[in-house]
Amino acid sequence: MLDTLRQRDFGLLWLAGLISIAGDMALLIALPLHVYRLTGSALSVATSLAMTFAPGVAIGSVAGVFVDRWDRKRTMIVADAARAVVLLPVLVAPDRVGLLYAVAAVQGTIGLFFGPAEDALLPKLVGEERLVTANALNALNNNLGFLIGPAVGAVLYAETGLAGVALADAASYLGSAALIRLIAADAQPGRDGEAPGVGSPWARMVADWRAGLAVVGRQTALRVLFGAQFLGNLGEGVFITLGLGPLVLDVLGGTPAQVGLLATAQAVGGLVAGLMVARIGARLAKRWLIGGGMIGLGLADLSMFNARSVVGPGTPAVGAAMGCMVVAGFPAVASGAGRQALIQTETDDAYRGRVFGTLRAVSGAALLIGIGVGGALGDAVGIVPVLSVGAAVRMAGGVAALVWLPEKRSDGER
Repeated sequence: MLDTLRQRDFGLLWLAGLISIAGDMALLIALPLHVYRLTGSALSVATSLAMTFAPGVAIGSVAGVFVDRWDRKRTMIVADAARAVVLLPVLVAPDRVGLLYAVAAVQGTIGLFFGPAEDALLPKLVGEERLVTANALNALNNNLGFLIGPAVGAVLYAETGLAGVALADAASYLGSAALIRLIAADAQPGRDGEAPGVGSPWARMVADWRAGLAVVGRQTALRVLFGAQFLGNLGEGVFITLGLGPLVLDVLGGTPAQVGLLATAQAVGGLVAGLMVARIGARLAKRWLIGGGMIGLGLADLSMFNARSVVGPGTPAVGAAMGCMVVAGFPAVASGAGRQALIQTETDDAYRGRVFGTLRAVSGAALLIGIGVGGALGDAVGIVPVLSVGAAVRMAGGVAALVWLPEKRSDGER
């Protein structure tokens, strides 16, 4: 694990990601809170969050076309710089809700270029044999950012308002860009097996986009993975809607402060899991990391949803739920690391940006559907039944991965 982190280029990318994610999480905490204070509307808060996810559904797979054309290091640097610039209007007019929606949408759109470029570049930085370890370390990175960012964002928002948080997030993007600029590896996308484009720029873009979709369509491992991910994100959308505030307050009998503790418990579990998966994950087959991880996450969620019936309401139920959230960090990190590594090994470098971009589109669509289902049925059917169905759907995705992901690759992995 430490050998992977000591590799200079990966270490630079890892540190850049930590700085950037911490800044993102600071803004993610402050922006909805600020919108709610301005409008008093939960719908407005939901809109601000949806504006971040919606671009991925609309153009995620198309963004991957350009990730596979452009130097990936330069793509990430420009994306970071652009996201820093986009935040500047918030410094001038932090109370204009329409502007805040626009900023969230543009930030989400630019991120569609950064994320696939990072995912596609990773194999060149660490080599195929270290991909599970590297992706687990990135998951550790995400959870560190989840712990640091919200705390910093809450303090900054209380002291300086939204403008101060936006300025800090912009600085994090510039710091990330400066570190990525130091990466020495060749970041040009491969061209293996891809015919040169012909026709107008629009025709070439469409042809490249369709070629990326065809890669997913003709490879069994990718088809199964995308289907499993769709089911997993349906369940995740339901959980985002009902699994924190409504569950803690209306089912477990907890307090608003305990909602934050539950989220913190998830991050703590992810930190420990990131270290463990980084150390031992390379010894496990990716199909078991993905499928077993999704099933384990669903079981941990079901235990959390029913904590009140076991230990009673209030603090005991919230404490039990926090324990479940810590445990959930392990299968969550395992499935994520396995998923990323599977795509990176099953996809030629020339197509990785498009495959990762398409995955973001599929995942975003499932997430939005899950959010809609959770919002529509939570009151009508009940919080725990709807959450339980969402967990079952996630587990079904895990079963599909275990049953239908190819059992053996050409390198002999099982």
